[in-house]
Amino acid sequence: MNFATALPTFVITLREGFEATLVVGIVLACLHKAGRSHLSRWVYGGAIAGVFASILLGLILGLGMQQLGNLDGKMIPVIQELLAGTFTLAAIIFLSWMLFWMTKQAASLKGEVQTAVTSAIQSPGTGGGVFAIAFLAVTREGFETVLFLLTQTESGFLPVVGAIAGLLLAVFLGVLLFQGGVKINISQFFQVMGVFLLLIVAGLVVSSGHAFDEAATIFAQINPAHQQLCFSDDSCILGRQVWDFSQSLSDKKLPGILLKSLFGYRDHIYLLQLLVYIIFLITASLIYFLALSTSSNKPEAININR
Repeated sequence: MNFATALPTFVITLREGFEATLVVGIVLACLHKAGRSHLSRWVYGGAIAGVFASILLGLILGLGMQQLGNLDGKMIPVIQELLAGTFTLAAIIFLSWMLFWMTKQAASLKGEVQTAVTSAIQSPGTGGGVFAIAFLAVTREGFETVLFLLTQTESGFLPVVGAIAGLLLAVFLGVLLFQGGVKINISQFFQVMGVFLLLIVAGLVVSSGHAFDEAATIFAQINPAHQQLCFSDDSCILGRQVWDFSQSLSDKKLPGILLKSLFGYRDHIYLLQLLVYIIFLITASLIYFLALSTSSNKPEAININR
């Protein structure tokens, strides 16, 4: 078994899970400080409901794609590839947006959550208010994780194992931080995870190109009259092949599969894939590091014990 295929989902759920854990932990700390610890059960209920909502969403989307594969029809494979490409694009957009947003908001995260909790406990239906804060925090991160998992279906069950391991570690770090008195450099944690996330998402850019190319190729094979849709003999819409290292550094076994999982490496890649990968990585890196420098200049840093 190639456990390297579990690494991307491990990184994703570790980062996203720790972010959700931070929000839940801050809510609990605020309630304790305000003398409203009896509302903690609503926070835990919201977090658990968010986990189940994410799992349910994943099951619905996953079973839907599976049922689609069981249907007969020439266009079914085309639709499957188009859906795979669409889910991958959605994962790229949501993961990138959340990375940039969280980087900008990191310094003020505690204050924003405190404000939301204060507003919730001062209004009617207090329990429902803190329930909603926890539920939305967990569901938001869970939705992004589900989208990413849907892009990893070809890797079998190992990505799910990686996701569970990352989530458990995120919760464990949260417990150490809030209950164990262990000091964790949260800003540095998110910075390191952010770099890995950038590289993983850049790899999704390559995967999305492959899915859409497969859809175009199958469609052209089904409809010979549309062969002119293909712009190259090497691929349908991705252009000429740039390299083929399938014999010397295959992405289906170590160390190639590790490079593929963490850095988007492919043993064969086409011109459009390479260009879009480079453009995305450069652009996303500039935005990320700019957001990072802006966030680091803010006077307030994430400090759970304040």
